Amino acid sequence: MSDTLSLNNLPIGFFDSGVGGLSVLKEAMKLLPNENFIYFGDSKNAPYGTKTVDEVKELTFRAVDFLLSKNVKSIVIACNTATSAAIDDLRSFYKNIPIIGIEPALKPAVELNKDGKIIIMATPMTLAEAKFNNLMKSYADTRDIVPLPCAGLAELIESGLIEGTIINSYLKDKLTPYLSESISSIVLGCTHYPFVKNELLKIITKETAIIDGSAGTAKQLKRQLANMSALNYSNSKGSIEIINSLNDEDIIELSYELLDI
Repeated sequence: MSDTLSLNNLPIGFFDSGVGGLSVLKEAMKLLPNENFIYFGDSKNAPYGTKTVDEVKELTFRAVDFLLSKNVKSIVIACNTATSAAIDDLRSFYKNIPIIGIEPALKPAVELNKDGKIIIMATPMTLAEAKFNNLMKSYADTRDIVPLPCAGLAELIESGLIEGTIINSYLKDKLTPYLSESISSIVLGCTHYPFVKNELLKIITKETAIIDGSAGTAKQLKRQLANMSALNYSNSKGSIEIINSLNDEDIIELSYELLDI
């Protein structure tokens, strides 16, 4: 990877516990249309949000090793749970490749400077980890922040449910206790959740902003590649390869449907 010319054309690796990270990949494809991407979803071992930290670390390291075997030039951990559990260890271990993570986009929600609660929808592990709690504490004095664990939601999305009665009922059940109050924003703290945004919009008022970290992560990826002179300057559109540990045609088909390509 020392040859700059070959670096430019190498693919970018994306990893998630399943199909959720495709929401981040979509943003990266918009921002970096000429780049080649390899996406690895670990649906066989999903969900990550209810596993122990050590289990998530082990699975994430295994996924990174797999992507490195594909000769990628950078890796995006497009999974909030894996980022919160493993990103520091990954960066310490793999010093020669940029590894970009994602975390709940609390800062943009605070910077909206709107009255009302900020609700953070995320997996139980993401909300329990010190990384998120330190982030929340930094804004706790100025904003009313409500962590809302959403166990089971990522699994519904993994099964292909992104709209309809089941998803709507799940979201209503979670949000009803807060709907009579002012909600300034809902932060989608799991990369699966943007796929149910349409159902979410049916439940909340139009004044409530919905925020996720996908665009910010894509911008950070572009910055990192630019810093190492590794952007792909090809005139042709890049390729997308999707691999899933489930080794099942249905999950690959769902992945391409969610990417809308």
